[in-house]
Amino acid sequence: MQINEYFKTPIWFDYKPEFIKSLNKYSNKYIIKAKEKQKNYIKKNGDFATSYHSTDLLGDNNFLDFRNYIGEKSNQFLDWSGYDVQSYVTYITELWVQEFAKKGGGHHSAHIHPNHHVSGFYFLKSSEKTSYPIFHDPRIGALTTRLKLKDETKISYGNESVHFKVKPGTLIIFPSYLSHEFSVDKGIEPFRFIHWNMQAVPKEMAKDVV
Repeated sequence: MQINEYFKTPIWFDYKPEFIKSLNKYSNKYIIKAKEKQKNYIKKNGDFATSYHSTDLLGDNNFLDFRNYIGEKSNQFLDWSGYDVQSYVTYITELWVQEFAKKGGGHHSAHIHPNHHVSGFYFLKSSEKTSYPIFHDPRIGALTTRLKLKDETKISYGNESVHFKVKPGTLIIFPSYLSHEFSVDKGIEPFRFIHWNMQAVPKEMAKDVV
């Protein structure tokens, strides 16, 4: 029997260790500031289950080379996916760094990024003992008719989710419609990553984008 595959969801992976040292260095002050903002809460309750989220990094030229790289790769991702990128102007609209609590419990519930087209992660601190990204099947029809799997330890067409262990330097690019989350971190080793979102704006409307 002939088998065809349609409506697949791509996730790109790359390994770019050359950014690790510099981006960790430039990220430190943002994580320190994020912790400073929550110091009263932490002093009273401890930092268990806390996620330290930086302010926007787009205006910091220390991240310019990285921003240019992920912008180029995100554009390539759209082009490879079959979209007419020549009809759009693309913008990295959000770029931030996050670090999970030292005492563990850091996590993110499943979510998407509305009004964006490409999202991505770059991992600065991670290991086999830290949190990891989980992606969920975006097909609503499949979710509403889910059947029991023969073997839940294997990846098949019936899987509801997939997860990936990552190491520092791992880069992941995926469609912004793809629901994703981070598993609960145990606080054994440091976990830090950069997250970004890209938006594609029709060229005729791009002149109105600030």
